[in-house]
Amino acid sequence: MNVLARVRTYGSMVAFTHTVFAMPFAASAVVLALAVPHERLSGLRIVAMVVCMVCARTSAMAFNRWADRDVDAKNPRTRVRHLPAGVVRPVEALALAVVSALAFVAVAATLGFWPGVLAPGVLVVLLGYSYAKRFTWGAHAWLGVALALAPGGAWVAMGARPGAGILFLMGAVVTWLLGFDVLYSLQDEAFDRGEGLRSIPARFGRERALAISARAHVVTVAALAGCGLALGRGPAFACAVVVAAGLLVYEHSLVRKRGLAAIDKAFFDVNAWVSVLFFVLVSVDALLRAR
Repeated sequence: MNVLARVRTYGSMVAFTHTVFAMPFAASAVVLALAVPHERLSGLRIVAMVVCMVCARTSAMAFNRWADRDVDAKNPRTRVRHLPAGVVRPVEALALAVVSALAFVAVAATLGFWPGVLAPGVLVVLLGYSYAKRFTWGAHAWLGVALALAPGGAWVAMGARPGAGILFLMGAVVTWLLGFDVLYSLQDEAFDRGEGLRSIPARFGRERALAISARAHVVTVAALAGCGLALGRGPAFACAVVVAAGLLVYEHSLVRKRGLAAIDKAFFDVNAWVSVLFFVLVSVDALLRAR
């Protein structure tokens, strides 16, 4: 029971439930890759891709908690996290990051030449994000690129050639994440400014940050539409774009009306529905095309 409890603690530390943001977009990339020349989608390939994603994300989150432990201890909102609270020791978090990173690289190599070659570079992006806020307010975009590597990596792991379709999808994920991470960081605007940490709210203020977030999400919708057009998708994909647009409008209206009180709902609930419903409708589109 102690081992299981520790596993649950580590899962909570790396916010395993937040996999719902990236995993559906990675799965959508797999579905979309089925319509272009690709490697055979075997059960082993699916398992390897899931393991890669879980290990990469676990490494990134554990490293982030380790790197931010001193900052988190100062912030009233984050001082209850596992490392500042003493629930997990720093050496444990760092060890988890290293082991997960090694597992990611090893499993990626089983998926083919390019996944194996690109895996170390992916880790540089993922782990590098943990320090981005210390020197650039573009850290939100960095995090977006890190998340966009999930569908990009899934596409490459499928043996599909890079093209406009997957680039549009990755661009959509970058701006989607940028937009809602800016909203989330509104909670720490004063703290970031006081500590010399870089963020869009700390640099530009609340109102301009809201405008930047909204514009980023306009680009998200346009990029999703571009993905559908580039890959010749059908009405269900178009519906996915409309649904995503509607949810993003709802997210911004929540934050505008209720302020910081709406951040948690806007951050987790709404964006989880964006990614999950997009995947569901992309899958429906693929099924209709296969009939």
